[in-house]
Amino acid sequence: MQATLTSKGQITIPIHVRNRLHLKPGDVLEFDETAPFLKATKTIPPQAWEEFAKGWKDSWPAGHTTFEVMEDLRGPAEIPTAAAP
Repeated sequence: MQATLTSKGQITIPIHVRNRLHLKPGDVLEFDETAPFLKATKTIPPQAWEEFAKGWKDSWPAGHTTFEVMEDLRGPAEIPTAAAP
């Protein structure tokens, strides 16, 4: 897939790529000037983060250990027994 850079430095992102990456008019892309290739990342607007934070709820109350959380997520761990020599 190819696109041509215009004399004004503009490029049209092919529709297939825009659809796959859910890009729409008004989205802002950030370019990585240090990358050895053309690299652009879709930025996430601050209001989107704020909306996400409003709905955030910690599923595990304070005081749970990492082991307890993992056991809750995966189920009880089954430790295999060693085979007799």
